[in-house]
Amino acid sequence: MATTEEKKETVDVLKGERYYRITVNGYGGEAAYINLTKEAYDFWNDVVEENGDTDLVGYMVSAEDGDLDDLEVIVPPEAMFMQEETDGEVYAYPWYEAPNEFVHQYGASWSSCYVTIDEVADDEYSSAHVANVVESTAFDEYCEKVMEDNDYEIDLVESDENLEGEGNYVVQFYSSEKGTFFDGTITTYGDFDPKKLKVVYTEYPNGEDILTSIEYDGVEVENAGGDTNGKGYSAHLWTNV
Repeated sequence: MATTEEKKETVDVLKGERYYRITVNGYGGEAAYINLTKEAYDFWNDVVEENGDTDLVGYMVSAEDGDLDDLEVIVPPEAMFMQEETDGEVYAYPWYEAPNEFVHQYGASWSSCYVTIDEVADDEYSSAHVANVVESTAFDEYCEKVMEDNDYEIDLVESDENLEGEGNYVVQFYSSEKGTFFDGTITTYGDFDPKKLKVVYTEYPNGEDILTSIEYDGVEVENAGGDTNGKGYSAHLWTNV
């Protein structure tokens, strides 16, 4: 004999598919982590310690087109880490495709993002709104509340780290952004079940936790894209020696 839960699932299936749109907004950004030689690190570290990161940011933004006239410093060849020689030719790259980049990051900061969940009419991007499920709420607080309500018998949050490939000398270029970082639609049957949600965030070399994926009922929710505004650039150096 079917249980009450099994009967409910059958009824939900008969009623047809339902759609829930998840959006994540807040603060975060895009970052490139690049290994440096000791010579490049020593030069730029001295520049940053004396004048801040303005020239370092300027170099990384302008290296591809070679327009370095606005810099307050003359960059020696050994500090031109945005260049790479291939088959006798020297090529310069933008900061988001830098040589010796060992990891690239994009997403919302786990500690500064908010989740909104709405029921919508279908899985089209411009789908009509049906009902509010979760109004804009700090994502970490929302997950904690769901776990608390279920006596911590479920774990909605999973953490990972992305530290492979980091060398002795590192520069991080960071484009700070604000806006919507995630927009995806869940297709399921019945009411949205918060216990089926799973959030994965990744710790990057600077120690920041970035939201990297969202799952529902064991299936990853596809991110249809976001809409963010740049808030500024910064660059940071460190050594692991």
